[in-house]
Amino acid sequence: MADRIRSFLNEGAVTYAYILLYIALSSGQIFFNKWVLSSKEINFPYPLGLTLLHMVFSSVLCFVLTKVFKVMKVEEGMTLEIYTNSVIPIGATFAMTLWLGNTAYLYISVAFAQMLKAIMPVAVFVLGVAAGLEMMNCRMLFIMSVISFGVLVASYGEININWIGVVYQMGGVVGEALRLIFMEILVKRKGLKLNPVSVIALCLFIPWIFLEKPRMEAHGTWNLQPVVLILNSLCTFALNLSVFLVISHTSALTIRVAGVVKDWVVVLMSALLFADTKLTIINLFGYAIAIAGVAAYNNHKLKKEASKGSSDESQHPESIRLTESSTSNILM
Repeated sequence: MADRIRSFLNEGAVTYAYILLYIALSSGQIFFNKWVLSSKEINFPYPLGLTLLHMVFSSVLCFVLTKVFKVMKVEEGMTLEIYTNSVIPIGATFAMTLWLGNTAYLYISVAFAQMLKAIMPVAVFVLGVAAGLEMMNCRMLFIMSVISFGVLVASYGEININWIGVVYQMGGVVGEALRLIFMEILVKRKGLKLNPVSVIALCLFIPWIFLEKPRMEAHGTWNLQPVVLILNSLCTFALNLSVFLVISHTSALTIRVAGVVKDWVVVLMSALLFADTKLTIINLFGYAIAIAGVAAYNNHKLKKEASKGSSDESQHPESIRLTESSTSNILM
């Protein structure tokens, strides 16, 4: 009995360590990106270039881990049709999310960006209804209204609102919502496990050539610190690994709850770290309402997925379900 208790406590300690690691890395990565993009010391106001660097770095590191050291297993059976219909749409929408979300940091504060991200469930639900994946009902309509009202109140309380940054951030939200819809339609229903990192890099490379490459070349002398950019890319890769560790040791519910905690940490810490963040009571009140709506949405979705999963297992016990850990990606 004592050994079982000791083992349970050890497992619990490891799990909480993974959760704290995820919260620390996720929050730190957001602040790191904001600093790299906005700092005059680094002088690298190129969100496309920074995101492209992240993806290229992750692609190379994944290649080394899978092909050279064979630490990670690569899924087989990829066909041209699957790649065209599944990987490319998901990679393109995720590239859109990262690009627009990082660009927003040039115009709005980190705290306000996190507040606007709370509208994500609304975008996913609306697109899901349009795609026939969700059913409109009074409960979900009420939850969506609470989230929208909370974000509206938080935005009303913003002192220095920049509409260009708001448009970029909302574009990133739409991109993430589209990615999740594609995941539902093209991946989960087909039982595939995909990792479209290389496609994301390609989708970012094309707009980078036309939008940022000329500006970077015209910039002339660079005050660039390669070590900082490499560390920034390494943190992104470590963040994705931490997500996998948390989900593999706990559940989707845990990572979502940890994500809510992370959002509050980011909002409060940004007020201490950045001069452009001025939190008001209205800000915090509206964000609290939105987060309450997000928590209700997550709880509803997870109960729905759990009941659906148990039904599928009873009908098809030989089938292998696709877990969230195989398709998780982090919004920077």
